[in-house]
Amino acid sequence: MKDLFKKDPTRFDKFSIKLNDILFDFSKNIITKQTIDLLVELANSVHLKTKIEAMFNGEKINTTENRAVLHTALRNPKTEPILVDGHNVMPDIHEVLNKMEHFVQNLHAGKHLGYSGKQITDIVNIGIGGSDLGPAMVCEALQFYSVNGIKSHFVSNVDGTDIISTCNKLNPDTTLFVVASKTFTTQETITNALAAKK
Repeated sequence: MKDLFKKDPTRFDKFSIKLNDILFDFSKNIITKQTIDLLVELANSVHLKTKIEAMFNGEKINTTENRAVLHTALRNPKTEPILVDGHNVMPDIHEVLNKMEHFVQNLHAGKHLGYSGKQITDIVNIGIGGSDLGPAMVCEALQFYSVNGIKSHFVSNVDGTDIISTCNKLNPDTTLFVVASKTFTTQETITNALAAKK
């Protein structure tokens, strides 16, 4: 890397992009202009731009489930419509987001209680893949903002040891389970959810 920067003092300018306040610096990777050219050629050959537009337009690009991929709608401004089969999904999404916000505010304020009337002290996220890693990464990244007295736990392994060792440390009276799944058909998630219910 030192040699690459010595040979080209403008390397940072060539291999970095700034979008608003976010800096993407890839100058410290062993890449060349040819690497970038080949990546652009590959993106063009698979029609990446068209596929990105299809995703943002609410087209059914998830061919496995024959449906739209709507995680982009979660980040979309409330006033900009996203149409799926001619229906603007943004009001539906914001209705659910508002319900989630209300639920979380009540949980943090100690108003949402466990089944025996005690305050929630532990939240267990049950999921796999992005339904595990996403929430775990958010909790790690935003740890500074966590609410005192509420701990997060994550269960993803279908091996029963994972759910058992997690549950053995918790009080059922004060534990909230969150089952995270796109389709609620993932075998590992269903198995762990049923074990938690037991």
